[in-house]
Formats: sequence, structure tokens, C-alpha cells
Amino acid sequence: MQGMTLEQLRSVSRSGGISQVTLKAKGGMFLVKIDTRSGSPAVLAKARSNEPRQFGNLTAALNVLRAIGITVGQFDASEWDPSAKQPTAGRRGRAEALRNAHKASAHASWLNAEIQSTIDDPRANVGHDEVLAEMDADIARLEEKAARRKRT
Repeated sequence: MQGMTLEQLRSVSRSGGISQVTLKAKGGMFLVKIDTRSGSPAVLAKARSNEPRQFGNLTAALNVLRAIGITVGQFDASEWDPSAKQPTAGRRGRAEALRNAHKASAHASWLNAEIQSTIDDPRANVGHDEVLAEMDADIARLEEKAARRKRT
């Protein structure tokens, strides 16, 4: 059976190419089966793949069809098994993803501000080699001081 994206279904529906739409239960999910006037059956597919778009909520499937303009169809619950419904992250998963995105955005803003303040700092820049030479001198001085303490 051929897959049809939401945009394709909208286009075919507007042109009058749909003869029948059936909400078909499979386990705990619902599929949208489409019969076209050309006789080729199709199933509503995900936008970026040919996988069937599955609805865990019958109301969501009806809302999608109604938004396209399809208000009459059939319903087949012969294979419906509510205990087979796959648990999904739902809104909780989306909320967590948004929280993480906001944290990342806040961190990026903070980091950009820190970098900009360093760029805008009017003090003279110190070269990498000069900083390392000063650190080496400080380390040598501290090692010498520690060695003198051990001797006394």
C-alpha cells in the first residue's frame, strides 16, 4: 500500500480525488486508510518517511482529517486492542526537550556575553607565550621556595 503525506492528502482531497477514508484500528493505534478515485489505496504517512502515521488518540486523527476538509468516512475497530497501545513521551517528553533547549540557549547567551566582554576589554592583550613564560617562572619560584623549606 502506498504512503500519502498530509500535504498530498490535502491536495488530492481538494481536487476531488478521494473516494473513501477509513480510520482503521491496528492494535492500540489508528491509521488513516485512503481510497482514491483512481482505485489505488494509500495510507496517511509521516512527512519525512513512508512509514504510516499512527494516531494513539482517535480525536487527534479526526481533527487532522477535519482540518483537511474530510468530514465523512468509515471507522473500522475490528483490530483495536487498547492494551497494545505503545506508551509515548507525550507532552512530558516535549516539555523536557524545551527545558533543555532553554538551558542551552541561556548558556549560549551567557558565553557570548563573556566572549564579547573579553573582546571589548580595553586592557592590552597578553600573548600566549608570554603567559606561559610567566607561569613557568611562578612555578619555578614556588618549587624553589618549597625546596628551601625542606632544607630548614
